[in-house]
Formats: sequence, structure tokens, C-alpha cells
Amino acid sequence: MLKKILSITGKPGLYKLVGQGKNMLIVESLADGKRFPAYARDKAVSLGDIAIFTEMEELPLGEVLEKLKEKENGAKASIDPKSDSETLREYMEEILPDYDKDRVYPSDIKKLITWYNILVEKNLTDFIEKEEEIGDENGEKQSELKEKSQKEGKPVTGKKEPKVQTNQPKVDHKQAKNRKMGE
Repeated sequence: MLKKILSITGKPGLYKLVGQGKNMLIVESLADGKRFPAYARDKAVSLGDIAIFTEMEELPLGEVLEKLKEKENGAKASIDPKSDSETLREYMEEILPDYDKDRVYPSDIKKLITWYNILVEKNLTDFIEKEEEIGDENGEKQSELKEKSQKEGKPVTGKKEPKVQTNQPKVDHKQAKNRKMGE
């Protein structure tokens, strides 16, 4: 779900990806529902691609939002995003005790809380995508397919790869070569 929610540099709030055009994205504001194009110069970033620095690794934003949701029992954040830096840092420590205090700034925490409140308000609270156990026609489960594909070095799709058909006629290369040489 977070892959289709975007943050656009220089524009407040969050936006839902609606479609794509040539050299642009069509987005819809979560605040007022207005649609408009977002061009490459607008620097749109999917929330699914954002991570928070911790002492050990980077934690995907979805997991951080899920921890925030657990702390707040699915309700809006109990802290004002405009609180002072120290209050924001204390709040962040309650959610994610091992976050990197040197690389996560108060402005990042403000954004996190603001985004969380917007998503809760719009009832977009599936922050972590659940891996479904779907079987294919042979009865293999998705997790089994994933393991098998990783061993073989193939992409994981859960489906057989479709054959690509073209509408171009088959060419006999010997005949084509002879035609070019005038034989």
C-alpha cells in the first residue's frame, strides 16, 4: 500500500499515485482529492522506498509506522508534530528505541508523525504488506515458489511466465540474404 503513496518535494502532505503519463505521474492529494501531474523535477518519492536509520540497520518506513500504530492503538498520534525537538526525540525513542539519534533529525520525526496522522485519517493503515499463501496450479505455495526461484536464480512471480508473441512474420535469413545480394 505504501508503494502508491508519495511524498513530493516542496509540496505539503501526501499524494496517491493514480496513473502515469508520458514523463509524468498523475497524483491525487490525500488532503483535498485534487489531481494533478507530477513531473520528474518534482522529485516524488514512494513511502515504500523510505527507511529510518537505526543503530544496526535501516528499518523500512512501513515497519516504523506499524510500531507507531501499535503504540497509539490505531488512533492519531498523541503528540503534536510541532512539539519541541526534545519532546519529539523522547517520543521517537518510545516507538523505536534504537533509532540513530545522529542521523534522524527532529524534522524527520515531525514528517513521520504528520504522515502517520494523514494515513490514519484516510484509513490507509495497512503499512506492512502481508505475504499471501497463494497456491499455483500445481498446489505449490507462494513461499515454496519463492525459495525454489531463488535457488534457480529466477524472478518470483508465482505464475508461469507467458510467452511473448509478436505479429511479425518469420523470416528465412538465407532467403533475405539472397534477396539483398541480388541472387
